[in-house]
Amino acid sequence: MSPNIEQVVNKTRLRLIPFMLMLYILAFLDRANIGFAKDSYQLATGLGDGAFALGAGIFFVAYAFLGVPANLLMRKFGARSWIGGTTLVWGLLSASMGYADTEWKFLLVRSLLGAAEAGFFPGMIYLTSQWFPQKSRAGIMGLFYMGAPLALTLGSPLSGALLEMHGFMGHPGWYWMFIIEGCLALAAGIATFCYLDNSPSEARFLSAEERELLSKTLEIEESTKSTSKISDAIRNWTVWHLAIIYMVIQISVYGLVFYLPSQVAALMGTNVGFTASLVTAIPWVAALFGTYYIPRYSDKTGERRNIAAMTLLLAGLGIGVSAFASPVAAIIALCFAAAGFIAVQPVFWTMPTGLLSGTALAAGIGFTNMFGAFGGFLAPNIKAQADIFFGNHLAGLLTLAVITVFGSVFIMMLPQKKAPKAVYSEA
Repeated sequence: MSPNIEQVVNKTRLRLIPFMLMLYILAFLDRANIGFAKDSYQLATGLGDGAFALGAGIFFVAYAFLGVPANLLMRKFGARSWIGGTTLVWGLLSASMGYADTEWKFLLVRSLLGAAEAGFFPGMIYLTSQWFPQKSRAGIMGLFYMGAPLALTLGSPLSGALLEMHGFMGHPGWYWMFIIEGCLALAAGIATFCYLDNSPSEARFLSAEERELLSKTLEIEESTKSTSKISDAIRNWTVWHLAIIYMVIQISVYGLVFYLPSQVAALMGTNVGFTASLVTAIPWVAALFGTYYIPRYSDKTGERRNIAAMTLLLAGLGIGVSAFASPVAAIIALCFAAAGFIAVQPVFWTMPTGLLSGTALAAGIGFTNMFGAFGGFLAPNIKAQADIFFGNHLAGLLTLAVITVFGSVFIMMLPQKKAPKAVYSEA
């Protein structure tokens, strides 16, 4: 019996998404684990709050500018070599953070880590567009995006436990956290060379008929898009609009990610350790549910813009309420915030991938991701400077909340365009 496209998509999803998810968990953990080490790392190295904010954000400088060329290089050399090599390099650099015991070493390693990771995330988004039809893409990317909350759900207790290895073999706990989590990425990079296929036409896990059906389906979709050159992406004002929205989303994400462990510990009246890290994981568990259900609902209804806007608004309101609420209510508000700013992203990425094709798509994803990286750089600095300017430790959170709410308004300014409705198989 001839295969149908739903069966092939499900088979491809089962093959690719768990592996892509594992890589994203490691990538997000390696860029965000500095938030868990913040207090003990600053105490051991004498790093000030301003220098920490700069180092947390400087990751995104090289990351921003290298996203477009990295995606074009992946298109040229293939996903297996590019993603595998990228993962090996960032794992090595993440582990080397264990030796970054001065301010200049901290800033240098964070900069290099950003450059190494520049090709990974936009490459994953581009890879998704090359393997899955448009009508199922939000749900597929929702599964991939579960890597961020999973990294912080599983990574919170892991990082907290590793921090409590303080003194083992004469090294502080943050040393072991960086070394062990970096080595996990090194192992994943080696596995990528064995596991990943470059394209549907080379897929070893599909039969010849399945490869042909999936490739033909994707080719027909691509032929309906009019933008296929790099210049088409740069000249398209909708791409610029989307890029600005994505920057705002990332300001929301990283404004909270880098400070959530210390914020939760302050609410509990304790230091960042295993117990506080377990509570820190609660908002990311909520984000897992949001990231699974909201994109799937978007696929089933074909609605993108309104769902994205309401989801981001939910995040902004959650951040704002967490600044004033009691400890229990603040944790609940942070659950809504985390669910909102993580779940909005897979819905968001259906917009540029539905607009562009070919090299324009590779460049457009890199370009949009570049603006998002600027958001990651700005986020900790906006929070730190707002706290200083207003002389209140709540000012930074409230500033992030206002920016996030404005982001939902920017989404509503996009033209309304529905996608075909997806029908999910339980296979």
